[in-house]
Amino acid sequence: MERAWHASAGEDIVGELCSLMFLSLPRRDQRQRGEQYVRGLLTTPGRKSVRNIAQRAGGAPAVQSLHHFVAGSTWDWRPMRAALATHLERIASPVAWVVQTMTIPKSGRHSVGVGRRFVPQLGQMLHGQYALGVWFASPRMSAPVDWRLLLPEEWERDAVLRRRAKVPESACAETVEESALVTLAQTLRNPNLARRPVILDVPGRWADPVVLDRFARLGLPVVARTTPGTRLLVADASMPGYGSGPLSAEQILMSVRGLRRTVDWDDPGHGVRQASSAVSIRVTTGADPGGGERRPLYLLGEWADPRQPPARMWLTDLAAPAGRLLRLTKLARRVRHDATTVGERVGLRDFEGRSFRGWHRHATLASVAHTAALLTGLADEPAAPPRERPPLSA
Repeated sequence: MERAWHASAGEDIVGELCSLMFLSLPRRDQRQRGEQYVRGLLTTPGRKSVRNIAQRAGGAPAVQSLHHFVAGSTWDWRPMRAALATHLERIASPVAWVVQTMTIPKSGRHSVGVGRRFVPQLGQMLHGQYALGVWFASPRMSAPVDWRLLLPEEWERDAVLRRRAKVPESACAETVEESALVTLAQTLRNPNLARRPVILDVPGRWADPVVLDRFARLGLPVVARTTPGTRLLVADASMPGYGSGPLSAEQILMSVRGLRRTVDWDDPGHGVRQASSAVSIRVTTGADPGGGERRPLYLLGEWADPRQPPARMWLTDLAAPAGRLLRLTKLARRVRHDATTVGERVGLRDFEGRSFRGWHRHATLASVAHTAALLTGLADEPAAPPRERPPLSA
């Protein structure tokens, strides 16, 4: 199927996309290697290792040149990511930026950033790499435009590991919240992008007033997944619980469940319209440490079963009807679907080298290939059975 696609469709689209993405590469041979690598990610069956890609691109002589291009060259991946974001802003009209994590299981200990980490979405410890991506998302497609590799604490202390993987001095262990803020701030440096709401569908202390304030300083509205036990104050005097002090998010939403409305939304995994019931209520995190009152937030609840507590809860500073807010949250589902059906197919997790720079270059080129797969229709073709490993997008 992949071979038939390569021969019959998408050649011009892939070539045009690569020419736009690789303008920052100073040499012609680098631009050729970049396009060769992207086409290999699109067409090589199985694991997208440099060796497997090179076998289709010219055999043994290509292995060394492609490996050097990704792991040993000096080109900067950041202008390429900016070019990809600009292109998607122009052609795909993203509705939101979705922050999503990616788990990359590894068996050894020498790959950059590898370590043991508890992954809440999987409910288990995972040995491997853990990355965070910013995806541009609309109801019809999503693609990653920036990445950050989260280093375990042992990688901050172990000089031998850092030197072996060529980890820059500026890279350090971070929380998910810190990583998201730094990556989004980096994305915002692109002057060609319009600010979009940020969907945070990953475990984190998103209700922390300090974290919310940092997002506000970036000028980005936030819709963040929260937990039933998050303590909040009802800020609307006409609503139950006003003046009662801190209440859990679940308590607040259950007190206003009679105001729920049915909301239809697109389910990309099944290609059908689904329906949930939702309600939002104005809340606040409490007094500002500086003595003032914090700006109001909105607590959104979604029910899959109206007889049960809300299935999902979100905290946002975006003043919008509950229906619009709920449909925004479903863009995280769009990202998870595309990460699994397209990202896995083009090898987002398949880098086998050990260097920090190599990982980032591979993730960037795989992001270009992900976009190319969507634009050429390759993403619509049946994929091979998934390999036995945890979901790409956790």
